Amino acid sequence: MNPHFRYRNRHMFCEGVKIEDIIAQVGSPAYIYSKRTIVEAYKEFDLAFKDIDHLVCYSMKANSNLNVVNILAKLGSGIDCNSGGEIYRALKVGVDPKKIIFAGVGKTPEEIRYALQYDILMFKAESRSELREINAIAGEMGKKAPVGIRVNPDVSVKTHPYIATGLSENKFGIDSSLAREAFALAHSLPNLKIVGLDMHIGSQITEVDPFIEACNKMVLLALELRKAGYNIEHFDLGGGMAIPYKVERPASPKDLAEAIGATLNVSDCKILFEPGRYLVGNAGILVTKVLYTKKHKKKNFLIVDAGMNDLIRPSLYEAYHKIKNVHLKNEESIIADIVGPVCESGDFFARNREINKCKQEDLLAIMSAGAYGMVMSSNYNTRPRIPEVMVDGSKFYVTRARETYEDILQKETIIDEIVENMA
Repeated sequence: MNPHFRYRNRHMFCEGVKIEDIIAQVGSPAYIYSKRTIVEAYKEFDLAFKDIDHLVCYSMKANSNLNVVNILAKLGSGIDCNSGGEIYRALKVGVDPKKIIFAGVGKTPEEIRYALQYDILMFKAESRSELREINAIAGEMGKKAPVGIRVNPDVSVKTHPYIATGLSENKFGIDSSLAREAFALAHSLPNLKIVGLDMHIGSQITEVDPFIEACNKMVLLALELRKAGYNIEHFDLGGGMAIPYKVERPASPKDLAEAIGATLNVSDCKILFEPGRYLVGNAGILVTKVLYTKKHKKKNFLIVDAGMNDLIRPSLYEAYHKIKNVHLKNEESIIADIVGPVCESGDFFARNREINKCKQEDLLAIMSAGAYGMVMSSNYNTRPRIPEVMVDGSKFYVTRARETYEDILQKETIIDEIVENMA
């Protein structure tokens, strides 16, 4: 268990604040984050690579809350963005554009123009057609666009197939057999400046072996490209380091640094890293209240007020999250399905899970919910998105307020003409 989410006298605390006190003020359900966990994870990662010229670029898609991004930016992190909206968020908290990377397989012309306007560190280009598009837009704007080319190293990883990105069958990157042609094309386009070579092999990777294999391939390619006259200043390793959700014992940043540090130094490049989940995943919990208990024959159900629209990972990936009682009132345990109120059979957080016996109004904490939680939430069933809270020592702050029904409808308009002639 994260030491910053712990029990005192049978009550769960986040840092110095009792979880029940937060929920009493902001209501249930709610996301709660520990600032100290984020800070410690970043410092651990950055320190592991202290002997390598590097820049950590937080992958904002994991958790784009402005205060999360601001904490990491103030620690010195760059930001890896996957949309114009994420670039906007990064700029909103004062991130230096020269520390912003723009990744993504489907950048729109509007997003490319937006990023060029702010002179970001680089675009991670993922196809030859994208290189041509960036070149054309940069030419129209009188700019020279810095680009790194994402090459797919065709490395297999043990993770969920939806978050494996390094195989030739995946949509991401340029096939390694076509990499030289892509660099030749980029070199020929007058409004592009080649600055780097990029890769990303997947997410929630528990072992270092896939990173070793991919690094060996990509560093050799970087040296070959530089010998051919291409400017390779940056080698972007991507992200993907795992966190423990259940009983996993994933590799640490120190393990990774020891495994690939010497190889990275051979590249003679500045190394960019894009950790996301590793920095924020175990920094957050989703707190939810038991609405009802129900029994079907021998099957127990705990029906809670959070739903798959608040945290979709269990439904989408069959992901495992530990679920703990916020107040340990009862030593007796039961086996239950913990389900939400959304009108879908897939609306569950756990099935056949052992948990302390609960009653109505009891609070549960869904652990390790700091990554790919709020950012993937929706208004399905016209459910307002829930608040986000940041705990800093003995204080807590609402960093995103709970939506209202009015918030959900504010962009919709009733057009009377549509229903005037219904005969």
